[in-house]
Amino acid sequence: MVPEHSDDTSDDTSDDNSDDTSGETAALALKILVAGGFGVGKTTLVGAVSEIRPLRTEELLSEAGRSVDDTGGVDRKVTTTVAMDFGRITIRSGLSLYLFGTPGQDRFWFLWDELAQGALGAVVLADTRRLEDCFPAVDYFEHRHIPFVVAVNCFTDARTYGAHEVSRALDLDRGTPVVLCDARDRDSGKEVLVRLVEYAGRMHTARLLDSVG
Repeated sequence: MVPEHSDDTSDDTSDDNSDDTSGETAALALKILVAGGFGVGKTTLVGAVSEIRPLRTEELLSEAGRSVDDTGGVDRKVTTTVAMDFGRITIRSGLSLYLFGTPGQDRFWFLWDELAQGALGAVVLADTRRLEDCFPAVDYFEHRHIPFVVAVNCFTDARTYGAHEVSRALDLDRGTPVVLCDARDRDSGKEVLVRLVEYAGRMHTARLLDSVG
């Protein structure tokens, strides 16, 4: 038998599909870069926070590469990212972040412009044992007006510095957040990303208001 209210059922199904579509439309995905010097922990951070199996483009360090890659302070590092790392994390319902880890060596910097297109902001990982290694990333994002936070990866054998000391040493623009983190820990990495989204949101809102004012 055909149900008496088959027409009504058809209408209800149509409405449900409409609601599903609007829910999908409301979902927001943001692009975030994870940058910093060679061996600072970019691949580790992306892997720690990603809720999917991260894409990695790591290759073994070669003898030829050792002549151009400064491994001082990271002597145990045997691989390097040659293109990018990729991961995804859901911050809250309807908000996901797509994470793109950049290669650290200067010979791969030609990839940065491509990766930076459409990015909401960036995390610049720093190692206080090699703080100067993150200067290029800081300069890159400052010159392109891309909001970023500096996340100090607290290695166990590194001296601990406060956020203000790191900010002063890097000569950061006033208001640029500096946070301490453990790139191996998911909750610590997620907190860094939340700080970045909040900061980038404020920066983009302020620029929008300035443009219409």
